[in-house]
Amino acid sequence: MSTALIPAKTALPVVSSNDLDSYFRDINNIPMLTAEEESALSDRLQQQGDLEAAQKLVLSNLRFVIRIARGYTGYGLPLADLIQEGNIGLMKAVKRFDSVHKVRLVSFAVHWIRAEIHEFVIRNWRIVKIATTKPQRKLFFKLRSSKKRLGWFSHEEVQDVAKTLGVKPETVLEMEARLSNYDVAFDAPANEDSEDSMVSPSTYLVNQNLDPANAAESADWQQNQLQQLTASLATLDERSQDILQQRWLNEDKTTLQELAKKYQVSAERIRQLEANAIKKLRGGMLEA
Repeated sequence: MSTALIPAKTALPVVSSNDLDSYFRDINNIPMLTAEEESALSDRLQQQGDLEAAQKLVLSNLRFVIRIARGYTGYGLPLADLIQEGNIGLMKAVKRFDSVHKVRLVSFAVHWIRAEIHEFVIRNWRIVKIATTKPQRKLFFKLRSSKKRLGWFSHEEVQDVAKTLGVKPETVLEMEARLSNYDVAFDAPANEDSEDSMVSPSTYLVNQNLDPANAAESADWQQNQLQQLTASLATLDERSQDILQQRWLNEDKTTLQELAKKYQVSAERIRQLEANAIKKLRGGMLEA
């Protein structure tokens, strides 16, 4: 079917959760491309930067994104969002597609479409990101299909999954535990009438920093440490006080070479004076 049937100014159909049926109809009305047409459009895009050619390649393959996205509806995320992310992957694939690959665009684009959907699912399946490392990402999408029964993995099953997917058994156990849990609101209201009501974490996770007694104790301790430091500094000679002031207490630190030039001694001698002064300070504060 000729690509001329696709208007040059056609915009990408909008994916809306409120009217997916309309979106599906629009996509199904877009004609498919032959292998020769795909190759010609790819050459126009890669050699001339023809955006109209890129648009035609994207539009003619949107129906394949829908098929792939339907496979991820079990994660409880809106199909419209999954399709939209898959469309982004398709556009990235079109940008990289070249006729020299000698394959159809849909075969080339599957990786990019799935990659975008995978990233979206991982980001949005839970409030807290559940898979951060490469082995965890692999397990996130493979673990469910690897289960042969309900309940936790046996030791043999853990070893088998780890060997099959090329990950450590500890990673399998950790991801299984993560997938078995669920999000809980921090300050969800408790249902006192239900025996199965979950206890809100806000009732047992206490921020000790907000305790007035702890705050007063911390402020008193810091004040006491400052007084001891001031008293210990006063026992040092003037040169040692200046070295510590320049090396540790000022915002703009002075180098050993600059202090050596000031006192007309070697940098090593300044380092020794600094070390001795710090040793005296520590001794004075321990005795206080």
